[in-house]
Amino acid sequence: MGVDITVIWAAIIFFGVFMYVVMDGFDLGIGMLYPFVPARADRDVMMNTVAPVWDGNETWLVLGGAGLLAAFPVAYSIVLSGLYLPLIFMLLGLLFRGVAFEFRFKARERERHIWDKAFIGGSVVAAFFQGVALGAFLSGIPVSGRSFSGTAMSWFSPFALAAGCGTMIAYTLLGATWLIMKTEGSLQQRMIGVTRPLTFLMLAAIVAVSAWTPLRYPQVAERWFSFPNMAFLAPVPALVLLAVFLLLRSLARSPHRLPFLMALALVLLAYTGMAISIWPHIVPPYITIWEAAGPPSSQGFALVGTLVILPFILMYTGWSYFVFRGKVRSGEGYH
Repeated sequence: MGVDITVIWAAIIFFGVFMYVVMDGFDLGIGMLYPFVPARADRDVMMNTVAPVWDGNETWLVLGGAGLLAAFPVAYSIVLSGLYLPLIFMLLGLLFRGVAFEFRFKARERERHIWDKAFIGGSVVAAFFQGVALGAFLSGIPVSGRSFSGTAMSWFSPFALAAGCGTMIAYTLLGATWLIMKTEGSLQQRMIGVTRPLTFLMLAAIVAVSAWTPLRYPQVAERWFSFPNMAFLAPVPALVLLAVFLLLRSLARSPHRLPFLMALALVLLAYTGMAISIWPHIVPPYITIWEAAGPPSSQGFALVGTLVILPFILMYTGWSYFVFRGKVRSGEGYH
């Protein structure tokens, strides 16, 4: 039996998008936590925990988008046409957030609040519209044949807006647990206090989406609640509850890495549940990965380059996080 190159590409894009969600998620979360931490010294520490690595995290967004174009050009044209506005808003948010990283430390004291607001606003807008785009994608993009058939506002729906709020909760939880791991003292204690309600909000968001999608989409209900699928997929919700339990328990025991690892587990399980619900569609519920795939020669050519460069991306990403490991303290940091 030959290797299905289309499935390989689907796995690469799944991995690339997940890496982006995780790595850019916690620094967007830090931006959304800024309003709860007014002290300048604490804000400096928060930003310094991600300042050395944030721009490298964007590599995964580029990989996911470029991979979609190379391997699934039909899906690329439909998804970008249908989600043009939320993706533009997301990129504008990332632009403001990125500029704030560099300008905040160089601004005069009386101007610093401008870049704090840019960091907060950019993080909120980018996180919210990433979730809106995801919700609109899951809801189904209007398609006629192999082309987008909707309007500029087809993405707008209650489910998409709810997904935007859920994504903000997930990213803020990642940011809070990242800061538990990277800071100490009063700032760490503040983040421990914030993480408890965020964990329950994250669980509520997962439950809401898990109930909403099967009720609205019969094919999703059949995927999850028919036998033997139900028996095979039962570990997913069980693992969600286990991760929530371990996260909450770790907060009372001088937490360090475990809260962040459990938050990552929750995001991975939610992401995996989404993938299970839509598989094998890449433009749900109309177009499968094989229907959207480019010519095998194009996929093969692009795959060679991807498999060469992907280990280097993983190596420099791992090395950067290794070099800047450990606690970040006031007066010390990247800037």
